[in-house]
Amino acid sequence: MTRDVKMENKTHWEHIYHTKESTQVSWYQLHPRLSLQYIQNTGVSKSAHIIDVGGGTSTLVDHLLDNGFQHITVLDIAAAALEVAQQRLGQRATSVTWLEADITQTTLPHHEYDIWHDRAVFHFLTEAQDRQNYINTVKEAVKPG
Repeated sequence: MTRDVKMENKTHWEHIYHTKESTQVSWYQLHPRLSLQYIQNTGVSKSAHIIDVGGGTSTLVDHLLDNGFQHITVLDIAAAALEVAQQRLGQRATSVTWLEADITQTTLPHHEYDIWHDRAVFHFLTEAQDRQNYINTVKEAVKPG
């Protein structure tokens, strides 16, 4: 995929978050019960490192903070989405690591994360190379086991 197509992807997502309220998108959840349940069922400690890929305006970060998790990273291609979440969290946003990046093009720290959460990003990847890059990033960034 060319750089122009990558920029079109970013532009597309920025446009969505500049023109719609976070509650107006089809994937909005006020309370992400299943995601929280899956994370809690892993048995990780509150000091586990968790990344929410495509987290954007999701309220998952709010609930993770409410549940005492201390090392949360939210990654999204759209800066506008991250800004919405940061404004919603107010002062608590300083407790979160925010990454504006295309997950198919970024490099994350080696074996940094205990939990990788992605509710829909992989689903939107239509190019085989993007899916492979994503998988390679997961393997590099998630701790073994």
